[in-house]
Amino acid sequence: QVQLVESGGGLVQAGDSLRLSCAASGRTVSNYAMAWFRQAPGKEREFVAAVSWSSVTYYADSVKGRFTISRDNAKNTVYLQMDSLKPEDTAVYYCATDSTLYIPRSWSEWRYWGQGTQVSVSS
Repeated sequence: QVQLVESGGGLVQAGDSLRLSCAASGRTVSNYAMAWFRQAPGKEREFVAAVSWSSVTYYADSVKGRFTISRDNAKNTVYLQMDSLKPEDTAVYYCATDSTLYIPRSWSEWRYWGQGTQVSVSS
């Protein structure tokens, strides 16, 4: 059974940094696509970043240059380093994985999800 557990969220000020972690069990992160999505109140869940099984990374335009996705195969964990945070980055951040060979931007195409971690950025 695949389980994803996110951590690292919190309340920060604009311009600060946070690193989110997604610890996986039941799946080797290096062999599958891993992604981060986020959902703000009243909005649809949106794609943030992903890393393919072949280590190609993808980013939403809104976070490109500020966020970095990476994985530690030894710890079976995926990270999202978030720098230069803005108030509009405030959301619940979710980790997801799927067996897909490509990276779908729609949340509905990802099969496994974590419970989410709250990120709040004050101005």
